[in-house]
Amino acid sequence: MITIISGTNRKGSATEKFAKYFFKLVKSKTKQPVKYFSLQKLPEDMLHVGMYTEKKQSKKLRKIQEEVMIPAEKFIFVSPEYNGSFPGVLKLFLDACSIHEYKSTFKGKKAGLVGIASGRSGNLRGMDHLSCVLNHVGTEVMGAKLPISQCENLIDEKGEISDKSTLQAIESHVDAFLTY
Repeated sequence: MITIISGTNRKGSATEKFAKYFFKLVKSKTKQPVKYFSLQKLPEDMLHVGMYTEKKQSKKLRKIQEEVMIPAEKFIFVSPEYNGSFPGVLKLFLDACSIHEYKSTFKGKKAGLVGIASGRSGNLRGMDHLSCVLNHVGTEVMGAKLPISQCENLIDEKGEISDKSTLQAIESHVDAFLTY
């Protein structure tokens, strides 16, 4: 199974649009099951002082982990740039998932990274930071990362990605990821 993760809980974000596009494209190119998870769906009871104790872990978070993280062999993380890195909510999610079934959640899995940014960097620094975190937990990260810069200029008035070169770059990235 492949899980596509939209790495922000911000409603109406460009990241969500790109992540959903990745989901549809990956689903169209593989016979493997593909799941989609948006951090907008994180349970409100996830963050509390006992969250790092397995018995006190949010039951809703555990259900998410068991449905979209543990069964996955591969992940695609689509993440915006927040303050020169990736969002803290994504780090919180990864940390929270490390409490229950750590090895089954992360070890020996593969990940592709997509950085979304309003500016020119395409969130390269954030993708490097996320790579380090994923490598630390035992997930291998595909060497090629896809930085998408000035994302707001790539989406048309219907809310769809319309830039042809960006669509081609996404397709190439997905093709490389599926053979990774």
